[in-house]
Amino acid sequence: MKTVELYARVRHAVLIEGISERAAADRFGINARTVSKMLKFSVPPGYVRTKPPFRPKLDEFTGTIDGILGADKDRPKKQRHTSKRIFERLRDEHGFTGKITIVKDYIAGWRQRTQEMFVPLVHPPGHAQVDFGEAIGVIGGVERKIHFFAMDLPHSDAIFMVAYPAETTEAFCDGHVRAFAFFDGIPQSILYDNTKIAVARILGDGKRQRTRVFSELHLFTDRFGRPGKGNDKGKVEGLVGYARRNFLVPIPVFADFEALNAHLLIGCRKRLADRLRGHDGTIGERLEHDLAAFQKPLPAPYDACDKTPGSVNSLSLVRYRLNDYSVPTAYGHRKVLVRGYVHEVVIACGAEVIARHPRSYEREDFVFNPLHYLELIEQKTNALDQAAPLADWKLPEEFATLRRLLEARMGKKGKREFVQVLRLMEVFKIDDVAAGVRDAIARGAVGFDAVKHLVLCRIERRPPRLDMTIYPYLPKATVATTSARSYMDLLGGVAA
Repeated sequence: MKTVELYARVRHAVLIEGISERAAADRFGINARTVSKMLKFSVPPGYVRTKPPFRPKLDEFTGTIDGILGADKDRPKKQRHTSKRIFERLRDEHGFTGKITIVKDYIAGWRQRTQEMFVPLVHPPGHAQVDFGEAIGVIGGVERKIHFFAMDLPHSDAIFMVAYPAETTEAFCDGHVRAFAFFDGIPQSILYDNTKIAVARILGDGKRQRTRVFSELHLFTDRFGRPGKGNDKGKVEGLVGYARRNFLVPIPVFADFEALNAHLLIGCRKRLADRLRGHDGTIGERLEHDLAAFQKPLPAPYDACDKTPGSVNSLSLVRYRLNDYSVPTAYGHRKVLVRGYVHEVVIACGAEVIARHPRSYEREDFVFNPLHYLELIEQKTNALDQAAPLADWKLPEEFATLRRLLEARMGKKGKREFVQVLRLMEVFKIDDVAAGVRDAIARGAVGFDAVKHLVLCRIERRPPRLDMTIYPYLPKATVATTSARSYMDLLGGVAA
């Protein structure tokens, strides 16, 4: 191969000094045709193939290799053929006698030739992309998986994030409501992947049959990417990775999800001051163009929940998402509507809300409210000690003292009176009832009527007036009229 220096000397001799090409060939000891080539190129052009290399051992098997690699595109990434596995199949199934190196070289070239190419896009203001991401965090002292809702505005690169215990319908809806409130407007359109929360079915012509919940939330134009093509919404896909690296490293440790979301909100607002490569203004300055194209004002807040019909079983429980939640026993065997929020489950019978519980994300969990069962336990007092809803009920110590006194003085009837005292918490606050129990024990007026009277007096701020005829076991005080002789006897005793 001729060097760059030789190219320069030959070109100088012919083009500057003016000697002929043959004279230059004689001077530098090269062929005259080589001199002609040197005059066409300022530097050596390198070797250029005029036809593909001949591979006598591999060429008859290239169709088989292409078929294997093409079929792999529809297979899970972790179960696709490696170069080594393709070589083994060619050798064992097709009689290939060559070595693995030429197979690996061909496969490397095939993969390079078939890599997807992309077109740079421009994003007009007023549009958004949405996705969910996952990360690990410590919430309430427990390490768990965090699912975070992410909305990106491609025009300005402004972002919004909020974390949830699970990627659910109610989290999807609540994330939209929070994002719209954060940006104080609704985008003209939002691009999604084909999540089952929004898409019930992809029809034959590519149209999406939307879920009921997504249709209720529908205040904007929805767009969907191609199945399995994350690059169709590359902005928000990049945001998920950015947020995980910048907002959730090191592993976040917070008391609850509200504290974590406050941290994420600070990060979203702080990012508004960033200036990204290729843009003149900050994210916050470019966000003004997005907000100007948003739909305003915001409509009435959407009730971000999952609505599911249910029924109350014989144990006064309603099943929702594999967990059982209690309702008052008076609603046994009734049809109900369960509204599942991110952190709460609300159960209604007709137009009346009959139960509220903290949301459980465990499996096959039982969530009881002890007050729901007291009416039934008052009738079935033998179940008091083994009632599962009361097993983990933490009550002040004075309640246990009251029960001992009631049962000691009244027997089985005392157990029923104790349940009646507990039922006061269906109406009054536990602190007021506990104070009434303490006052009753201190006065020796142990009974349901006394406790109820003392609780009412405490709330109404009036002095208690107990009817002592109801409590015959209390010691009676006899007050007699004092005579003057008694005082004289007392004085005489002092004088003595």
